[in-house]
Amino acid sequence: MKLKLDVTPDLVAAMAAEVKAGEKAVTAAMREAGSGLKTAWRGQITGAGLGRRLANSIRSQTYPKAGESLNAAALVWSKAPVIVGAHDTGPLIRSKNGFWLAIPLPAAGKGRRGAKLTPGEWERRRGIRLRFVYRRRGPSLLVADGRLNAKGLGVASRSKTGRGRATVPVFLLVPQVKLPKRLNLDRDAERALDSVPGLIVANWVEGHLKSY
Repeated sequence: MKLKLDVTPDLVAAMAAEVKAGEKAVTAAMREAGSGLKTAWRGQITGAGLGRRLANSIRSQTYPKAGESLNAAALVWSKAPVIVGAHDTGPLIRSKNGFWLAIPLPAAGKGRRGAKLTPGEWERRRGIRLRFVYRRRGPSLLVADGRLNAKGLGVASRSKTGRGRATVPVFLLVPQVKLPKRLNLDRDAERALDSVPGLIVANWVEGHLKSY
């Protein structure tokens, strides 16, 4: 008895094509998962009122950067990890030197590009010395003996008669502050991870349909 087995099409070629299809499916799935997570994190940040600039610090990259692989991976990160991480964890913030944390009030105004001013920077900009006011109940203060201008900012008083002069609270002084947790990045990361198997299957099936 003579047996003969014919494999049509060629088995090696078929397996190679299937591996290639798998590489494309996995790489496409990781690219979609990474892009989706980037979009979700950016949406969380803008939804929490933290601004488009901080949201745009979220970036994503698929590896390998060129070609496809069954071991493809996606990385999503922030270019401002300290700020984003603080809003994600809600840490307790203390002064580095064990003194006070200075919280600027509206009368302090803003620094360059909207940055918050420190007491030292405020004094140099306004040309006024801040005065410490201790309060037994409630936060202590740094105040300026000047006036409020039309924009509600503390400035030096030019009045020789004292008219319009006021003691303007500029900074609140607190020993520590609890930053509220405004983000939940792990939630979206877990959703992205759970979506990967379905994305791989969907891209694999789509690849086969396109080949017919």
